[in-house]
Amino acid sequence: MDIYKFAISPLLFNGIKTDPEWLHQQTIRSFSWLSKTPTSWANQRLQKSLCLYDSRLEQNLFGLNFPNPVGLAAGFDKDGVAAGIWSNLGFGFAELGTVTFHAQPGNPRPRLFRLPLDKAALNRMGFNNLGAAAMAARLAQEKQQSTNLIPIGINLGKSKVTPLEEAAQDYLDSFRLLKDLGDYFVVNVSSPNTPGLRSLQDASMLSTILDLLQQENNTHKPIFVKIAPDLEWEAIADIISLAKTYNLAGIIATNTTIRRDGLKTQVINQTGKSPQEEAGGISGEPLRDRSTEVIRFIWQQTQGEIPIIGVGGIFSPEDAWEKITAGASLIQVYTGWIYEGPLMVRRILEGLLSKLEQNGFNSINEAVGLQTKIQKF
Repeated sequence: MDIYKFAISPLLFNGIKTDPEWLHQQTIRSFSWLSKTPTSWANQRLQKSLCLYDSRLEQNLFGLNFPNPVGLAAGFDKDGVAAGIWSNLGFGFAELGTVTFHAQPGNPRPRLFRLPLDKAALNRMGFNNLGAAAMAARLAQEKQQSTNLIPIGINLGKSKVTPLEEAAQDYLDSFRLLKDLGDYFVVNVSSPNTPGLRSLQDASMLSTILDLLQQENNTHKPIFVKIAPDLEWEAIADIISLAKTYNLAGIIATNTTIRRDGLKTQVINQTGKSPQEEAGGISGEPLRDRSTEVIRFIWQQTQGEIPIIGVGGIFSPEDAWEKITAGASLIQVYTGWIYEGPLMVRRILEGLLSKLEQNGFNSINEAVGLQTKIQKF
């Protein structure tokens, strides 16, 4: 019973006044333990409380079946230690990582901060992970022991020790180790916490990465690129063009933002400094509107031909509906889930079903890009 209460309580995520990274580590350990006992009473209770199944929420995209459109964003399960638990927590898919070819400790602590006045988080984790080989070994073992009920994505980043001019090979080395173990893959070139990484969003550098990956992609795994919210429209248009050229499955919009305008938080307790003085990316509510703008732009530029996974500031059914009607076929949550607790996923799904009924829709597919469709007419 204690594990069950521990797993579903929002207090775990928001109410305990302790180091957020320590709390995250304890949480992921508990979920890892639960993932190793898939038929346990605790897991059955989790499924009953947190999962919602309805055919109207299902989608088949890029050859994968998604039981619902709400996924776990990369960053929570960096090493894939709890890959088997996410379907029991109500998610329609989950993204592991970010993983790099070389294991790395990440940036010095403290590196994760709550901004509760803004319903936000500031992180400068720096892709701390055990490396692609360790994730591959763990997922191979997991694959033998159980079958995931939801698609599992793997988010790939560049190792900090790898020079920018060798980035493409670094991504390729990770992909080679993991390509048979993930259902889809994400090229993360948009984290603000690895020096120079965002320069890889430049069309010439990104094309080199995508070219190598697609040459290796003999099993035709769906590949996405994850972009920053701080890009200019012209740069986003260039990435859309590359997505078409290299036959990508879609675009994930967006990563965290380096902007600090409009924040209510004046001082971060752990450091005594303002958010403006601290390095890192902001996630949560301050990102919501900009990520939706980027989603809408991509949808308009592609006429909905390139699938979009929308992420940034989703806390409620209304937030999720806004992303979907702007053009996102799927959405991901992280910061909202931390603040609201795991029951949030079910609340969002219930809210989406209500929205479908209000609009007379029989499938979530009918809502994708609805805002843009209405504006056209």
